[in-house]
Amino acid sequence: MNAPAANAEAKRTGCNEPCPIERGMRVLGGKWTGSVLWHLKDGPVRFNDLARQLGGASKKMVDQRLKELEAQGLVRREVLSTRPIAVAYEMTDMGHSALGVLEHLKAWTDAHGI
Repeated sequence: MNAPAANAEAKRTGCNEPCPIERGMRVLGGKWTGSVLWHLKDGPVRFNDLARQLGGASKKMVDQRLKELEAQGLVRREVLSTRPIAVAYEMTDMGHSALGVLEHLKAWTDAHGI
């Protein structure tokens, strides 16, 4: 199959790889992920404070999301003290770049009463 025919076939049947929107949703679309980022938008937040702000999320879930976001380069972890352990999280430049997407999503949900 030549390249133009292969491209036409991929468009007709769908792509073999996730499209950019799907890849983005895999990063930002996880449960509590958007909320975690939203609460970090104004600066570093200590873990317990963040868990309280998220209300319905368990500490285990918050910890899991933060580890995922850190591995993806959206969040940075800083140990403030070791006795007792105190940890704060803040967004990286990449994390801040996702805020535009979250702000548009918030506006869209508000506009449509979702």
